[in-house]
Amino acid sequence: MSALAPFRVRSFRFQWPADLATSWAFEMEALILGWYVFATTGSVQLLVVVGALAWLGSLFSPFFGIAGDRIGVRRLLCLTRGGYALLAALMAALTLGGWLEPWHVLVVAGIAGLMKPSDMAMRHVLVGHTIPPESLMGALAVSRTTSDTARIFGAIAGTGGVALIGMGPAYAVVSAIYVGAFLLSLGVAPVHAAQAHAAKVLAGLKEGVRYVWDKPDLLGAFSVAFLVNFLAYPFFLGLLPYVAKDVYAIGQSGLGWLAGSFAVGALAGSLVVSANRMPLRAARVMLLSTALWFLGIVLFGQIRSPAAGIGLLFAVGFVQSFCMTPLAAVMLRASSEDMRGRVMGIRMLAIWGLPLGLVAAGPLIASVGFSATTLLYAGLGLAASAGIALRWRRTLWLRTAAANSYL
Repeated sequence: MSALAPFRVRSFRFQWPADLATSWAFEMEALILGWYVFATTGSVQLLVVVGALAWLGSLFSPFFGIAGDRIGVRRLLCLTRGGYALLAALMAALTLGGWLEPWHVLVVAGIAGLMKPSDMAMRHVLVGHTIPPESLMGALAVSRTTSDTARIFGAIAGTGGVALIGMGPAYAVVSAIYVGAFLLSLGVAPVHAAQAHAAKVLAGLKEGVRYVWDKPDLLGAFSVAFLVNFLAYPFFLGLLPYVAKDVYAIGQSGLGWLAGSFAVGALAGSLVVSANRMPLRAARVMLLSTALWFLGIVLFGQIRSPAAGIGLLFAVGFVQSFCMTPLAAVMLRASSEDMRGRVMGIRMLAIWGLPLGLVAAGPLIASVGFSATTLLYAGLGLAASAGIALRWRRTLWLRTAAANSYL
């Protein structure tokens, strides 16, 4: 099936560029703020705090999932994306006025972080509602390219833009991109009110947790999601400014190369998955790619050559796409239509592993060094990956399992 098949659906033709613009702005902000904080304070602990705050809302993502079921996912996305634009405009004003200080970054990152982690889940829910089942895997892979291309764009615009035009104008561009995302989101097809639930928030949350807990394929996929967020993503979604400055000593332009190489690899992986040229079993591919990802982290921690590190980041980015896209497919396929919002909201709780992993990594790096921290994280990750494969062998590993239907 063609990778362009999802674009035959009118809603997806609006959703994809809206998601793309949002992801571009996310990545620009992350690199701009990360470099500003680390360059201003020189503290890796403060750097990981800023990175952790960006994912603060993962704790509340089930409530966003329930809210999406009740008021409509499109309406919720429009509200949050309008909020991103306002916060970015505030940051641009503070920077242009010469008033910006690190504590401003912490406050704004915390507020935005309450909303951002649920954005990806709501995107997946919209795809699940609007795309026919036979096109779902390809649509998810195409949808994921918004994040992958955004990391490339963010690496160029976030680091290069600040160097060329300054942080204030760069943040004004971020705000304008968010406004464009908001306007495009208005063209996405709404979920009908009949699909929303009148249950109270806590009752809905309890129902969603029970639903995931009682379905082994969902619980196993959730475990993988938490694992990679806790032990893998911290090195690529928070610590790259530290790697660029203190490990490779290649500065802000080097940070752009590091982030861009990981993003190009991720995009290449997403394109391969979306092309549907290979018969891949979803859950098996997810588990094997998780193990390869952690092996890549072992190598990343020992390399001191920037060129070799850039090449390895491309390979790791490629592999992680073969983990995350099948993971989303396993969870959406295993969920009934009326539970998808809550299931993907529960799935976003796994992102809470990222701020926990970042906060733990900061003191570890300061005390035992970067290489030892990568070995510890990767070793734990490989052991946990094997444990998940054994624990849910029947539902995630066996070829005959429903979760292993071909991508």
